[in-house]
Amino acid sequence: MTAQPIGKQLLKAGLINEDQLRIALLEQRKSGCRLGKQLAKLGFAADNAIHDILARHLGVERYDPGRHTISREAILLVPSETARQHRLLPIAIEREQRRWRLALASPQDPGALESVRRHTPAGLSAEILLASEGEIESALDLHYGHALAIENLLGEFEGSGKIASLHGDSPAVRLIDALLGDAVRRHASDLHFAPELACLRIRYRIDGILRTIRILHKSTWPPLASRLKILAGMNIAETRAAQDGHFCRPIGGREIDFRVAAQPTIHGENIVLRILDRQKGIVPLESLGIGENELQRIETMLARPEGLLLVTGPTGSGKTTTLYSLINRLNHDGVNIMTLEDPVEYPLPLLRQTSLSDNIKLDFAGGIRSMLRQDPDIVLIGEIRDAETAAMALRATLTGHRVFATLHAGNAISALSRLRELGIDPRQLHGNLSGIIAQRLLRRCCPSCTTATPERDCPRCGGSGYNGRLALLEILRIDAGLDLLLADAASPAQLLAEARRRGFASLAENGLQLVDAGVTTRAEVARVVDLSEYQ
Repeated sequence: MTAQPIGKQLLKAGLINEDQLRIALLEQRKSGCRLGKQLAKLGFAADNAIHDILARHLGVERYDPGRHTISREAILLVPSETARQHRLLPIAIEREQRRWRLALASPQDPGALESVRRHTPAGLSAEILLASEGEIESALDLHYGHALAIENLLGEFEGSGKIASLHGDSPAVRLIDALLGDAVRRHASDLHFAPELACLRIRYRIDGILRTIRILHKSTWPPLASRLKILAGMNIAETRAAQDGHFCRPIGGREIDFRVAAQPTIHGENIVLRILDRQKGIVPLESLGIGENELQRIETMLARPEGLLLVTGPTGSGKTTTLYSLINRLNHDGVNIMTLEDPVEYPLPLLRQTSLSDNIKLDFAGGIRSMLRQDPDIVLIGEIRDAETAAMALRATLTGHRVFATLHAGNAISALSRLRELGIDPRQLHGNLSGIIAQRLLRRCCPSCTTATPERDCPRCGGSGYNGRLALLEILRIDAGLDLLLADAASPAQLLAEARRRGFASLAENGLQLVDAGVTTRAEVARVVDLSEYQ
């Protein structure tokens, strides 16, 4: 398969234009990777859409994780190591059709095809489907299990007192690689390395909850900490001051960003890694678990040609993900969207994104002032955190721009009080506020078991009874009636009463509706929202 025919296919499908193809081909000469992968890496086209075209070009069926059921009998045909090496996913054995079906990420790779030939049962033919590397990695993790093979690595240096090499194929390097890969495959949002008196505690934050994965001897921590600091570009000799850094690694067929923070404690440096998966960070609004009525309210707010839209909630409540989902809904070649973030978490094509953490001489207020001279249609502000930023955000809306921002506030109504604390008179919001979305994240009930009787060996939830999260929202859309109350400087109680008359529901009320629908549990809602008034 040559690059040119595939390029023509992608052009014909409208996935890319001539300029993007030319740039991708130039980059491909440097990287040596396949054209489709290069286009996805550059952000010119979505990986799934590219593989749909590739499947048609090769004349093979496209693997669909939601449609194709993986059989245990097929999985047992291929060892885990072979499946991972050749990106090979056994799907099903169909004896009546005298065939077995499997998915490959590289259907023309000689090594993969030879592996297929060797493992095809006698009397059966192989039918190959096309899948992306990420789809195969996810399926292999689910059906072969998460292989955190660290026992042998620990034996090499745990308690030995030796400082292992921090480069090459040393135990420290391999153990860190294993932990990073395992954390990503388990969909962890954070990876914690916490030194204690005689041990090192390693924890993942999965679906918002920290889980202890391993407890290692304290002697393992110095080489592991040094390895992490080398990756993150930190000073390995500095152990008594806080440091920040970041690095990027390919895991599961996609680029994963890691933000690293080191903090000195009485037992040594505590290091936390925030895991940013660019592919999963941009979630369509429909995939956030939002109800039809809430989605319609959001669509109405997005349709306004100007105004301020706020997303509020505590740290870790998913504000940034929702903000990106809103922006991505409006992102196309005909608008100029500019963002100001600290830091930029998910780079997106077409957006002009500025990171305040990259040693530039700007703060939020100064950045907004500068952006308004860049002819923007839409402005995204990572966080309104002081009076000057609040004033500049309001000024941007007054000049006819759409402004999206996050704000730390407990709920939608308290966001108005927070703005007042920052020097914004509610009367200034008259005609300029589109709406406020307050948000929390709830764990979903595991579809394979129940929280009442969770299965300890459940491959989806690991016995917790929960798998995945959804957004719990409280949406205050500012319509003409509420806008008049803002003009009259109405109290928060008056605004809330009028909003309720217009169908407004609180976080707690929406959460209890999800409990009634069987999506989550009352205990989970009570973990993130005060239910004391709903006993």
